[in-house]
This record gives sequence, C-alpha cells and structure tokens, in this order.
Amino acid sequence: MERHMLDASPAKSPVKSGRESPMMDSGEMQVSPVGKGVGIFSLEGSPTLIGQMEEPGRDPKLQFVSPSGEEFEALQWQLRARMDEGQGEAIYEVGIGGGCSSSGLSQEDLSASLATVQSLATACGADMMVLRQRPGEVGSTAECLIRRKVEEDDFLEVRVAVVGNVDAGKSTLLGVLTHGELDNGRGMARQKLFRHKHEMETGRTSSVGNDILGFDSVGRVVNKTDGHGGLDWVYICQASTKVVTFIDLAGHERYLKTTIFGMTGHAPDFCMLMIGSNAGVIGMTKEHLGLALALSVPVFVVVTKIDMCPPNILQDTMKLLIRVLKSPGCRKIPVLVQSQDDVITSATNFTSERICPIFQVSNVTGENLDLLRAFLNLLSGRMHGNEDKPPEFQIDETYSVPGVGTVVSGTCLQGVIRMTDTLLLGPTSLGEFLPVTIRGIHRKRLPVREVRGGQTASFALKKIRRNQIRKGMMMVHPSTNPLACWEFEGDILVLHHPTTISTKYQAMVHCGPTRQTASITEMNQENLRTGDRATCRFRFIKNPEFLRAGTKMVFREGRTKAIGSVTKVFPHIPGPQAQAGKQKTSVHLNHHLPGVAGGAHGRSKGRRGRGKSKDKGTAPAATSGSTLSATSTASGPVA
Repeated sequence: MERHMLDASPAKSPVKSGRESPMMDSGEMQVSPVGKGVGIFSLEGSPTLIGQMEEPGRDPKLQFVSPSGEEFEALQWQLRARMDEGQGEAIYEVGIGGGCSSSGLSQEDLSASLATVQSLATACGADMMVLRQRPGEVGSTAECLIRRKVEEDDFLEVRVAVVGNVDAGKSTLLGVLTHGELDNGRGMARQKLFRHKHEMETGRTSSVGNDILGFDSVGRVVNKTDGHGGLDWVYICQASTKVVTFIDLAGHERYLKTTIFGMTGHAPDFCMLMIGSNAGVIGMTKEHLGLALALSVPVFVVVTKIDMCPPNILQDTMKLLIRVLKSPGCRKIPVLVQSQDDVITSATNFTSERICPIFQVSNVTGENLDLLRAFLNLLSGRMHGNEDKPPEFQIDETYSVPGVGTVVSGTCLQGVIRMTDTLLLGPTSLGEFLPVTIRGIHRKRLPVREVRGGQTASFALKKIRRNQIRKGMMMVHPSTNPLACWEFEGDILVLHHPTTISTKYQAMVHCGPTRQTASITEMNQENLRTGDRATCRFRFIKNPEFLRAGTKMVFREGRTKAIGSVTKVFPHIPGPQAQAGKQKTSVHLNHHLPGVAGGAHGRSKGRRGRGKSKDKGTAPAATSGSTLSATSTASGPVA
C-alpha cells in the first residue's frame, strides 16, 4: 500500500502517527511533518517529496479544494501511478500542510477535498473509504483508503503465514476469523479447518492448510458458509475485492520441515506469529520468529487466550515478548494495538519491517478481533508481478483429479499465464524440461482465464502423469531456455551446530519451493562452527533443481540450522550425459540376457551358477569396451 507523495525507503521506515504508541520508546524514532503537499509524514533527514503540484502563493493542503481541469488530470494521473505501486491500493492524507503551513482544514474545505478525492477515485475505477478524521492545528485532517475495483473473476491477494508454538490457538483463530463464529473454549472452531482424521483426534495441525478471508471495496467481510459448514470459496472470491489467504502451518517440532516448506514454498507476504498468553514465549515460538526474520518476512504478533489468563501472567508474557522483539537479533519496534488509530498507523508502516504490531485477542469473547480484521483489510501484497517478463510458476502441490487429470498448484512469480499457453515443466531427474499445455486455470476454486505475477493458482495440464511431477518443479516460458543445476554456491551463516561442519556434510536445503538433501563439496574454511560465515558449494543428492541467484535458503539437519542465500548457480546441460546414462542402463540390462554382451561366454544353464563359463574375463573386446565407455561417460551427475 502506498501513501500519497511519500518516498518510503526501507532503511528509514516512516512512522505516520504523531503520538507515541503504548509500547514504543520515545527516543527510538522522531516523527515530524515535513515538506509540502498532501499526506506528508516522514523521518527527520529522509527524502521528502516527489512530484510537486502547487501554484506559487497557494497553500499545498488546499490543492484538493476545487482544483482546475489541468490540476484534476494531474491528480488523476498521480493516483493511477500510486495505485500501480501499491498493488491496487493507496492511502491519501487530506489537510496536511507543508513548510510553514499548519495542518488542518475547515469543515467546508475538508468536505470539498473529500469530494474531490471521491471524484478522483471514481474516475480511476476505484472506491474511496474515509479511514479516520483527526483534529489538526487548525480544523481537521482525514485519511482515505482508495482501492481499485476489480472484475468478478479477479481480486487482490495477500498471503499471511500463521506460525507459533503448538497449542497457541492458530487453527482456532483462523476458524473464528473465516467462519465468523466464536469458539466455545473447547476447540469447536478449529474442527472446521482440519483436513485429516488424526488432526481432528489430536487437535494438532500436521499439514499446510489454506483458508481465506474476503473483503469488499469498502472493507466489509464477505465470508459466507455453504450448507455443510464449509466456506463457499467461489462466492467469496466473486464478491471480494481483496482476499487474505491464511497459510496454516504446524506448530509441533515434529512437523518443522513442513512449516519451513510453507514459509519458503508458499511465498507469504506477511507472517502472523501466535503466542498463547498463558504459556508465553516457549517452544517453537523463537524458531518460527527466527525463520521469518531470516526470510525477510514482516511479522506481526497475536497474543491469544487473554480471557483465561491471569493479569500477572499476561503482563509477564508481554514483557518477555517485548524484550525478544527489541533484542539485537530482531531489532523490532513493538506497537500494542488498542484502537482504530493504532490499526491505521501500524498497517500503513508495516511494510518497513521495523514496526511489529501486537494484538491481544480472545477467540471465546471476541475481544479485539475487530481490530485484527481491520488490520488485515489494510495490508497489501509485497510481491510485484513484473507482468512484462516471461512467466515463471513454482509448484508446491500436485493432485490427480478424477475427470480432469493432473493438477498442480503454486505461485506465479512473474509474467502472465493464460489458457492454452505452452510452458516448460522441469527439471526432471535427468535435468530436462518437458513442454506442457495449460487446459484449465482456477484461483481459489474460481475458474479464471489468466494468472498474473504474485497470484496463486491451480493448473490442469494436458498429457502428463502425476508421477512425472514433484514439489519444487518450475513452469517457465520456453524463451528463457531454462537449465537445471546439480551444484550451486551460497553464502551461509551457521546459527547453531553442536560440533563442527566440514566438507561432505549433508543436510536438508529449503530454497523457495525446493526441498532436498544436499552435501557440501567445497568451503572457503576448513571447519564451520556456530556463528561462522562461509561461502560453500553444495551438490544435490537426488535430483537437479531450478535455482536463481539471490534466492534465500535455509540449511538444516536435526538441531543444526544455517541461513543464507544462493550466490552462483552451475548449470547442468542434459544431452550426452543423459544419453550415456540410458546407454549404461541398457548395457547393464543386456549383460544379463543370454546371447547379448558376453552371453556366448556367460550363459547360465542352471540354478546357483551351474554351467557358468570358467574363463570369466574372455568377453569380446567390443562389448567390454562399450561397457567401460558407457560407465565412464555416465559418471557425472546422472549416475
């Protein structure tokens, strides 16, 4: 989401509220209105304005009051640019003065300015909603949310990964948010989300679940259940302008591999860390927080079960949580959200990755759930579609649907994919990419004709079996000439290891949708211990993969954890080696057939070697040579 006329730099994250939040230190960030124009709040010393539109001698806060035709066109052009940058959304602040001008407008001028913003939104095919009005130095100011209207089969999409320790209330909160019914305190809400029988029996999530929460253009929740208690996904997607997808991940340590795959392979925009107020920051909470920080995913915290927690225990939990968030490893600014003003302030600054909003909610009484819904409504996706680039699609799940055939689901990273497009699917176990044709596209169970970058979708593929596809494969445009790799180089930081790491050490590598064991073949140091940084060369054990330089990776095995990024990829070119592998296989098969590749000397006439030739080394020279050459040429990655 973009604020009007604000250059938001990640290094200097702006805070848009003049008053301090309850959990924010007064000395950490200094807030002041600077510059000229509309909606200008920034940090001291940061870049201020882009695109000034004002007349000499005219107060910049009055530019929305009865603009001329040329000014209206300029404002309209600027609004379109802001909505493109903000993934279809923008926030305007009306009545903020610049320079020596005081903030605030009279009620008449404020009404005229809001009417102008409404006209601008209508001209750009968007809806306008007033978020709040506040008193200024003179008169009042207002903040408006402008959200682009979409077609019936299209919607804005935001992905939120839900993590936290076991029994923190993750699935229960999602059941309450998506179905609109409070919990009974005994897990009734979470029963609507579980996918497996053992999950219903134990109450613990073991797989990656998906749930949706739809908002219309003015921020109303449109979720509706079908006749059997489940969500009507098709209706929700048709009636929604924005859909928040919750990726429900497992909290138990046993399912950590699944949780890491959900954080890397499903490409979440934000991370919701759940903490039980009665249990505190325990177990996998710090693990999941560290994982989100390593992957540079903005985190907000939800403290649950406040209805059953004694006040002193809740206070201790909050003190420990704030200390963890302010620690040198996190360096977050905790903000306790207690009002609608806190929601707007934290949501508009959340993408800076410095702010960490904290919500205290109860799934039984419903306390503060309205603030959490309002916060989710204001979030915008962080992934830019890059629709002008060749399409890329990463696969995180495969299905075989009766009557349809092979179906794959995942995330479109860039470009636009349409019906009947032909893409390359791979890499296979030999490092090859196979052409596949798209025969059907669904987004959240809603049939659509195209998918753009940053959106999740499911594709029905023609003439390919499910056993030819695995998680982690990619679908790319043929013009990119994709190449798989067996080996890659990466810079890693060892977070924890009980002893030392040296070459030939093997562990699981999570890199985007890729999840495979790899071994270290080279290092720029002799040994690695906890806290060491190094450049290492890795080699996959089972299959080649499709990687790109710059992708973040997680390297783990047991309690060993390391993070880093891919710096260099060594492409594997299938061709002679793949043919040599096939030749090697045929030679070894023929070696055991009578009359072929030594059959004249090695015929088997009876059981247990009866009738074998005594001169074992007298195979024909041509056969021996072909066997040796096939073996020698196939000693590469394919072997």
